[in-house]
Amino acid sequence: MDKQLIEQVLNEYGFQPEQFDYRPFGTGHINSTWLISIKNRSEQYILQSINRNVFKEPERIAGNVRLLSDYLKQHNPNYLFVGAIPTRFGKEMAFIGDIYWRLTEFIKNSVSFDTLSDPDQAYEAAVQFGRLNRLLADFDASQLQETIPGFHDLGLRYQQFTDALEQSSQNFKLKADSEIQKAKKYSFILEYFNSIKNSRDFPNRAMHHDTKISNMLFDRDTMKGICVIDLDTMMSGKYISDLGDMMRTYLCAFSENEPDIDKIFIRIDYFEAIIKGYLYEMGSILTKVEKDLILFSGKYLIYMQAIRFLSDYLNGSIYYPISYPEQNLDRAKNQFKLLTEFFEKEKKLNEIVNKCLNNNSFNF
Repeated sequence: MDKQLIEQVLNEYGFQPEQFDYRPFGTGHINSTWLISIKNRSEQYILQSINRNVFKEPERIAGNVRLLSDYLKQHNPNYLFVGAIPTRFGKEMAFIGDIYWRLTEFIKNSVSFDTLSDPDQAYEAAVQFGRLNRLLADFDASQLQETIPGFHDLGLRYQQFTDALEQSSQNFKLKADSEIQKAKKYSFILEYFNSIKNSRDFPNRAMHHDTKISNMLFDRDTMKGICVIDLDTMMSGKYISDLGDMMRTYLCAFSENEPDIDKIFIRIDYFEAIIKGYLYEMGSILTKVEKDLILFSGKYLIYMQAIRFLSDYLNGSIYYPISYPEQNLDRAKNQFKLLTEFFEKEKKLNEIVNKCLNNNSFNF
């Protein structure tokens, strides 16, 4: 990134070039990130440029974060919500070089991870995401704008799959035939969701929508969870989005980029850690209908991601970056294997859910 551009951006926040150092930070693939260190002071900040290819209207992110920050300051002032630092002109974002920029506090003595190595990490993350959900339980989520329209809309994703299938080449369809059949086989997940989505006991809530482990900060010394970060996808949605995304991304030791599907299996102890952690915070908030959907949440998110990868493959891999031609097909195979694991282990997983629900060790 051009040094002069960074200097222009930080000038919007009142910093002069001689006052700071900066370096690239983190491993995110959507927004570019830098760590800003103020010379001769202990202050550090995180600077991000917003990816306009993903977030078409960054002002919606700023508006949502402002609404949530104001609500939490009023109702839970001690909660650590990493909102945007305003520019010297009072704006939530700076607009420099045809790019939107955001500055946030750098949380001292914190660490984040790209992969999980211990069930305790899954528990801490589930607690933190659950806590954010709980503290926003009474917030009117209809105030939030969509920052990525249809992000977790399975109906939209299935329509995109059928459109891709219709338009794809015969060669792509032959190579992906097994996964295409699985996508059709599991379409009952969408049918079931459609049958309950409008239930009054299945409300829309303020959800994070991207609960992968790298969006969590841990205390470097104690490894306890500190807070949730990366609030770009905070939108109105069903609670299964957050819980289901944790299941999708925490349960297997390997990510969706692992092409050897024999390595894809559910770690039962991680599943239990997620359920215990999330219910500790949300157990007293979830309705009966929502509690009945705990296991379904994992199926919903895994299935949705599987057909997204498959659709992109059929479209010629125009959305997800690839390092070899068949990668999106391999990603789809990976996710369908994880989904198959869910159904094969359903009895055991249900036993864990019921045990956790009956334990009643919820945070009131």
